[in-house]
Amino acid sequence: MPEMYRVTRTKEKAKTSYDRMCKWYDVFGYFEKSYRNTGLQKLDAKEGEIVLEIGFGTGHCILALARSVGDSGKVYGIDISEGMCGVTQSRVKKAGLSKRVSLTCSDVARLPYESNFFDAVFMSFTLDLFDTSEIPILLRECKRVLHSDGRICVVALSKKDKVSVITKIYEFLHKKFPTYIDCRPIFVQKILEEAGFRICDVKEMFMWGLPVEIVAAKKI
Repeated sequence: MPEMYRVTRTKEKAKTSYDRMCKWYDVFGYFEKSYRNTGLQKLDAKEGEIVLEIGFGTGHCILALARSVGDSGKVYGIDISEGMCGVTQSRVKKAGLSKRVSLTCSDVARLPYESNFFDAVFMSFTLDLFDTSEIPILLRECKRVLHSDGRICVVALSKKDKVSVITKIYEFLHKKFPTYIDCRPIFVQKILEEAGFRICDVKEMFMWGLPVEIVAAKKI
């Protein structure tokens, strides 16, 4: 099985990068919209649920989740970038959803939430930003904060046993320009299974020829 490429960019550099791009990130984020929306459908947040989004960016999924959980539910979001937090906070306020949303600007190595607190966790093009050794730590935290029957949905660039030419080119660019090409393909299903989640649903899509997986799983 081929190895995943490492993430060499530091968290401080990542924070600085996203702070700089927060005001125009939606230009690039437009291309992620269909994958995010598919992930939200797979997560299927319901009225009254408590949901966490990790790495919420400019807040489009936060708004969608807030509308899904209704007045009786609550959406929490955590992101490392103060710039992204500011953009999302403004967007939430403008939509009139502030009472349903609580945002935190912080590193996610240790999630600042109680154990067994959430019904669901959502990540879209976030897990593939973490270095290989950090991914199990983050997923352990996700498992900790989820209810016993809680669920998770991850949208990420996917790596296959047989690596395509396009993926090889992309990984080469990621290695050379980690500040600008930060996500890299990961073994989404395998990583979730190793973290103690049961895979419930998988959908494969493609972005510019790169495989993207939307994986829904449950805590076991």
